[in-house]
Amino acid sequence: MRESKVTVKIPRPLYRKVQQVVDGSGFNSPTDFIVFVLRDVLGEHGQQASKEQYSEAELEDVKRKLKNLGYL
Repeated sequence: MRESKVTVKIPRPLYRKVQQVVDGSGFNSPTDFIVFVLRDVLGEHGQQASKEQYSEAELEDVKRKLKNLGYL
């Protein structure tokens, strides 16, 4: 069963900046990027964002996206 989702409101200028980052980055949408960033930030604070195990394909997809963003 898929997890339910909620709506989070952010200022429109911030959303526009997110859209600029997402364009050409490999992320499918601003939502995908925002979820990725939130999981990363939560992980940095010692909280486990997810107990899921990721497949090799999913890990490669994340690496590709990070490379497109210039992190790798």
